[in-house]
Amino acid sequence: MTRIAVIGEALVDVVVGGQAHAGGSPMNVSVGLTRLGWQAELHSRIGADEHGDLIRAHLAADGVPLGARTLAEGASWAASVRLDAEGRAEYDFALHGEIPIPEIEDFALIHAGSIGALREPGSTALLDAFRAAPALTLRSFDPNIRADVIGAADEARARVFAIAAAAQVVKLSDEDAEWLRPGSEPDDVLREFADNGTRFAVITRGSQGALALVDGVRYERPASPVTVVDTIGAGDAFMSGLLFALLRDGTDRLIREGRPVRGEAVLSALDTALASAAITVSRAGANPPHLEELALRLGR
Repeated sequence: MTRIAVIGEALVDVVVGGQAHAGGSPMNVSVGLTRLGWQAELHSRIGADEHGDLIRAHLAADGVPLGARTLAEGASWAASVRLDAEGRAEYDFALHGEIPIPEIEDFALIHAGSIGALREPGSTALLDAFRAAPALTLRSFDPNIRADVIGAADEARARVFAIAAAAQVVKLSDEDAEWLRPGSEPDDVLREFADNGTRFAVITRGSQGALALVDGVRYERPASPVTVVDTIGAGDAFMSGLLFALLRDGTDRLIREGRPVRGEAVLSALDTALASAAITVSRAGANPPHLEELALRLGR
């Protein structure tokens, strides 16, 4: 079976006025992929506290395997979450310790993102690992930018583009794109990523769907119609749905081997990712779909 590693934070989202939920963008991607039938080993930092107990129970419920150095002493990472009137989430973080970067030469797919990818000193170690990965390793990156916890803005922007240059697949939100290049059009940001070496670059745009630039060809797909409960985990569900579709359709092999990707495969991946995100925003919290739910949504 294809070995998949997801590197980055697992934390507890404490919703103000509500309950605590296991979260963190990379952790959500590992759960999403595992629910879709692709077991994704999570390499993170989970502390020996009540929050860590909650995270471990959440991962165990879906059978997500943990990397060898994921369990740690001390406090787990946590985030306080506030929801605005439209269900959009704002976060305040409490972060303790560093996330170790595993040996990754044995994995066919490595995904990394968010705070764990961009916060030093772990960011430099991740970049070195991406650059040293075997040529046929698919590297995926979602910056999922949390500007207040990743250091000086100019240095963080440089880290985003450095990691993206070592990845073949990059997904970012329109908010990420605006932070990276204030005032730029999404298409211009996609083009910069493509010129930087990314083969499959995607920007999600909430209710407006997604834009992609793949091998120099621009694609645009509408969002799946849905009644939004909240947007927690929406981008992560898009990411896991996208990677799932690339694996399902064999597109990952084309990307890894440097072969052309047909337009039908790109559209299939985008539509699958958008359907995954739509299911997630239709219910509370970061709750990505299982395979049967996604297949039903896609009519497969």
